[in-house]
Amino acid sequence: MEISNAKQEINITPELQARIDELLSHYPADKKKSALLPVLHEVQDAHDNWLSVPLQDKVAEILEIKPIEVYEVVTFYTMYNQRPIGNYMFEFCRTSCCCLRGAEDLMEYTCEKLGIKEGETTPDGKFTVVGVECLGACGYAPMLQIGDYYKEHLTKEKIDQLIEECKAGQVNLH
Repeated sequence: MEISNAKQEINITPELQARIDELLSHYPADKKKSALLPVLHEVQDAHDNWLSVPLQDKVAEILEIKPIEVYEVVTFYTMYNQRPIGNYMFEFCRTSCCCLRGAEDLMEYTCEKLGIKEGETTPDGKFTVVGVECLGACGYAPMLQIGDYYKEHLTKEKIDQLIEECKAGQVNLH
């Protein structure tokens, strides 16, 4: 994903700061950088599931590291979003097992059904569709991840049902 020019309010609430402090307590005081991945998850979750550059800078400040050390991690891992995404992000596995079982066709079908291209978000802000590397569920191919959950043995019918459930607010992401 590309870096966004979208504006994002940085809001490190007392609750979020307490959670960051709790995470930091698991590491030696001089090794705050060790908490980078879990801190990024917490901060992203508290900021509409994406991390602007200024927000990444704030994480660097909190962890007392250089901003580039945060950027390197955020740009490497697909679990960190560098631009606003839809409420429901369909992350299709597109490695060998899933592709052999039709994941690419299902991703294309989903994009067509939602009227977007891969990596885009629907105009209503509800859906984003992306392809990601192996999600580690090869025996259940083709599959996708939505929030914290896997949807496995996908078919067009299952995609249709998932979209309708998301539209109705019936899909729990955590």
